[in-house]
Amino acid sequence: MASTAYTDRPIVSPAEIAMPADWRDFVALCKPRVLTLVVFTGLCGMLAAPVAIHPVLGFTAILCIALGAGAAGALNQWYEADLDALMKRTRNRPLPAGRMRRESALHFGVGLGCFSVLLMGLAVNVLAAAILTVSILFYVLVYTVWLKRRTPQNIVIGGAAGAFPALIGWAAATGHVDVLPVLLFALVFLWTPPHFWALSLYVKTDYAAAGVPMLPVVSGLRVTRTQVLLYTGPMAVAAVAPWPMGLTGAIYGGVASLFTAIFAVLAVRVAISRETDQAAMKPERQLFAFSILYLFVLFGALVVDRFAA
Repeated sequence: MASTAYTDRPIVSPAEIAMPADWRDFVALCKPRVLTLVVFTGLCGMLAAPVAIHPVLGFTAILCIALGAGAAGALNQWYEADLDALMKRTRNRPLPAGRMRRESALHFGVGLGCFSVLLMGLAVNVLAAAILTVSILFYVLVYTVWLKRRTPQNIVIGGAAGAFPALIGWAAATGHVDVLPVLLFALVFLWTPPHFWALSLYVKTDYAAAGVPMLPVVSGLRVTRTQVLLYTGPMAVAAVAPWPMGLTGAIYGGVASLFTAIFAVLAVRVAISRETDQAAMKPERQLFAFSILYLFVLFGALVVDRFAA
């Protein structure tokens, strides 16, 4: 697969952009759908901590997590504007659609990222700011720049970027990291491959057209479906483990067990599917949709369990 063919090719010339970018384009740069899950897991990590954080500091920490994630999304779109232009589901983003200059996205992303880290360090604590810095740099440099165009394992390693918010929320409240937030990190890290591979199975053509070496493009549908199931196993262990370890109560344990079982059933359906028509891949679409609900429910149950204790 070509890994650098499109890296620096501009999508449109500056002269083609007649109007300044709309504020909604800057919001779109932040990937608001992804941002919702990032903020929610960060908030739940904070609320699940054994100590309460002052509401003003808590709000500041969540704001910083949101701004940091938005910065990472903006820099991702700045770097991948060429790829986005080649994919049906991303070609209407601000840069490939020609509604914004690339340098505007770069300046916005860098400024937002620096501001979020500085604010977190000054207002909350240095550990939370350090983890936030690592999460932004990991997503931009490790996943976006290094991995995505070079290896089908991009999602496996890059999944760490989305797993940091719970750690950041916990560190913001406590000033340290403990076993429970590490397990939450592992849960999101192991959840990411089946989540994204389920999506990539039914948008394989998009990734192939853009030259992105996602697993279905490089290794085929059957291998990808098997990998979805294989990663579901350790993900299930990380999801349920806090309960028998005594880190959570029965509320979380029961919810995690039930929803993980449903996740596993959907993963099995994906693994045994032999459908090759992307438009007809129902099990894959069901798993992708459920996987988003899955994280929201588990992290929500964690908070309910904490306050019910």
